Order: sequence, then C-alpha cells, then structure tokens
Amino acid sequence: MAIRVLAERRQRGSRTGAAGFTLLEVLIALTVASIALVAAMRAGGSLAQASADVRLRTHAQWSAENRLATIRVMAEFPPPGRRSFECPLGAIALRCIEEVFVTPNPSFRRIELSVENPADGHRLARLTGFAVNQP
Repeated sequence: MAIRVLAERRQRGSRTGAAGFTLLEVLIALTVASIALVAAMRAGGSLAQASADVRLRTHAQWSAENRLATIRVMAEFPPPGRRSFECPLGAIALRCIEEVFVTPNPSFRRIELSVENPADGHRLARLTGFAVNQP
C-alpha cells in the first residue's frame, strides 16, 4: 500500500521528504532584502544630514539674535554701513555680516544681520532688527 502511494506521488511530480525553498527562491529573497536595506540606509543618511543642517541653522540664528541683543543691551547706535566679523557659537565657526541702514526717523537704525558658514559662504540665517539712539 505504501509503495503504491509513493508511486502515485512520483507520477504527479511531487517529491517526498523535500520541504523548503529552492536556491533560486533564496537568492530572490536575499536580493529583495538587500534592496530594502540599502533604501533604509540611504534614508537614514539623508535624515542625519538634514538633522545636522537644522542644527547648524539653529546655531546661526542664535548667533544673530545674540548680536542684536548685544546692540540693545549695550545701547549701541552703529553707524550706517556694512561690516563683517567672526561670530562663533561654541565650537561652530560662523561669520556675521551686519548691514546698518538709516531710517526716516533719525533716532532709529535698521540692522540686517546675515550669518554665513565661513567654509562655503552659504547664508544660514538672516535677522532684521532696530537700534534706538537713546539720549
């Protein structure tokens, strides 16, 4: 009886005792998994770069705000014109460009601060404020 069952299975093309995946199926599964892992690594790298950019821009904004706060606290009334100076924040090297403009009211000056990355010259932040000439 068992011999007849085995013979019928052989005629239908099924194998006895063979359970699992073929080599081709395993290779296809590994290829799909590797493509998914490469995509995940690329997304992770992109996320890390974006995080570093946001951090740098935040520090640049803080540096510009520090300069405007210094002008207000020290009651500075800068002369019109443009000047550039280093304005590092912690270990991050930044360059500030300060442009001072006269306003219709002679007691006020408009100050535009741009903060750049000195390595490549890209502007990271821009801030506008006012200085008041207090008697």
